[in-house]
Amino acid sequence: MNNRVPQPVLVTGASGFIGRHLVRRLTELGNRVSCLVRATSSIDELRSAGAQLVTGDLTDCASIKRALAVSQAGIVFHLAGLIKTLRTDDFLRVNAGGVESVAAACADRTDKPVLVVVSSLAAAGPCAVGQPRVESDAPTPVSNYGRSKLAGEQAAARYAGVVPISIVRPPIVFGPSDKGMLEMFRPIARWGIHAVPGQGERCLSLIHVADLVEGLLLTAEKGERLYHNGSPGQGIYFMAAADYPTYAELGQAMAIALGKKRATVVHLPGPLVRLVGLCGDAMGRIRQRPAWVNSDKMTEALAGSWTCSSTKARTHLGWSPAAASTERLHETVQWYHHAGWL
Repeated sequence: MNNRVPQPVLVTGASGFIGRHLVRRLTELGNRVSCLVRATSSIDELRSAGAQLVTGDLTDCASIKRALAVSQAGIVFHLAGLIKTLRTDDFLRVNAGGVESVAAACADRTDKPVLVVVSSLAAAGPCAVGQPRVESDAPTPVSNYGRSKLAGEQAAARYAGVVPISIVRPPIVFGPSDKGMLEMFRPIARWGIHAVPGQGERCLSLIHVADLVEGLLLTAEKGERLYHNGSPGQGIYFMAAADYPTYAELGQAMAIALGKKRATVVHLPGPLVRLVGLCGDAMGRIRQRPAWVNSDKMTEALAGSWTCSSTKARTHLGWSPAAASTERLHETVQWYHHAGWL
């Protein structure tokens, strides 16, 4: 996209963490951006970026069709979805049903837009240490969230050949305005403690939101597309930083980013981790708001390593992170401090 004439773009999930960064970058590049938003979405930042807002429901195909008609989009970035919920059924309703609605609406257009679906490493599942996931691996999700994201990928694949579709599976995404990584930073900032779930060495892949956004733009511009009954992994990209820190190593890197010499690493036994997840579930039900720490996330935390190889994205798209993870963590901490979050 960076080398093309700016064009109309539609973004779903634009009011979310990744979506706000993507909209800002698209408008910087001169694209005319439309956003499908809920009536309850926080839209001030999108308005200030100059985006056109279309109110609708992600799971309602008519809403998507209206947004496509209004935007006349040549590219659709589908980011909307749930990462936590009080009701498991909502994962499938939104994360799979939403993709189905968007892909069906795109298929109904005379001029089919390019559709980039943002999935998750959780759809592929964990891996053994030293064996990062590649796109051709058979997916084995272990969480309700991961299974719903895989179901969304399968929904997209049903429209392959009719709509040009690519899927991007990011790992942990962090950066300015991210609340997920903030929950990992806070115990280190307050008490110098970094909790590691379970025993043994488990490794992680991460990606800074700005690097992910550039990867999404490249995928829209020249990415491989899904094909019905294509080869395993066709049309799918992992994007992550080159390093695979362990949970403990990540904690130490976060401590350094916070200006501390080191963090005290505390290994939590599996049964305690599961209990913490159950407590998070209970608190979510009491507050009627899903917690960041919950049983589904604790299942993922104990499942093994969560790493993926970005070789395909680097080779096919010419993509690579613009800065090292340590530098990106420092930038994120600076933003948290400036925003008063830490």
